[in-house]
Amino acid sequence: MLKKMYKIIKQPQKIVLWANWKGYMNWLPDKIYLNIMYISRMKKKLDLKHPKSFNEKLQWLKIYDRHPKYIQMVDKYEVKKYIKEKVGSEYIIPTYGVWNSFDDINFEMLPDQFVLKCTHDCGGLVICRDKRTFDIEAARNKINSCLKRNYFYNGREWPYKNIKPRVIAEKYMEDPTSIVLKDYKFYCFNGKPGFVQLSEGMERHSTASMAFLTLEWERLPFERSDFLRINNIPSKPLNFELMKSLAEKLSEGHLFLRVDLYEINGKVYFSELTFSPTSGFIPIKPIEYDEQIGRLLALPNKY
Repeated sequence: MLKKMYKIIKQPQKIVLWANWKGYMNWLPDKIYLNIMYISRMKKKLDLKHPKSFNEKLQWLKIYDRHPKYIQMVDKYEVKKYIKEKVGSEYIIPTYGVWNSFDDINFEMLPDQFVLKCTHDCGGLVICRDKRTFDIEAARNKINSCLKRNYFYNGREWPYKNIKPRVIAEKYMEDPTSIVLKDYKFYCFNGKPGFVQLSEGMERHSTASMAFLTLEWERLPFERSDFLRINNIPSKPLNFELMKSLAEKLSEGHLFLRVDLYEINGKVYFSELTFSPTSGFIPIKPIEYDEQIGRLLALPNKY
């Protein structure tokens, strides 16, 4: 097995990523798989015995911090029940329906605008802004492709392994005061928000932009190399203090949890919970901030 691992490691990054996408690496044990992917994507060895950087500690958590309730927390349908119990239903985006397959969807009962999401992955998203021009066939192809894949094998994020693949329809949310929808992602360490990732236009990766900010709404000196930079930081959300409070309540009892929220038409809405942003392969620049952020995440003394 080790010979096979080293043979894969020596291959160019594109070959490794292609083999992973095709499912040829699904048979690998989690630790070996993550070591291969970490070298391929981060260009350095993964230290699970003495993790220091933020990305290394996220990899450690993926292996050693596993709890059945995490499955509900990342399931895009079941998490709504969790949010209702923890902070209240007023923060939940309305759901029109949930189905086991795309062909089960009754589009006649849906409004002119809606959003389709797969419950078990990241990326299975289709937005309908006008049902008259909605390309149902393109939506079917995308959703069906996502429903066939077990998202767990992409980054070995354990909570996704046993989620039942389904598709939900949600209310289409827009804010007339903003051209693109803003996403406020609170990075919470040991139950306390540490900083915020402001994202814009996340429905399209190639044009999406982001910035990292302090809780005082000041730009932090690091970025992500895979997204555009937000040059002009908008004003702090009107409900920022409420957002912080919600993020703290939802992350209580967790070593790390990212709580994603929206502010739309002056009201706060829940987006999602994330245990491993970018599956622990975040391209932080300058790279030294990977370790500085890692200091915020205190792992158990004995590991």
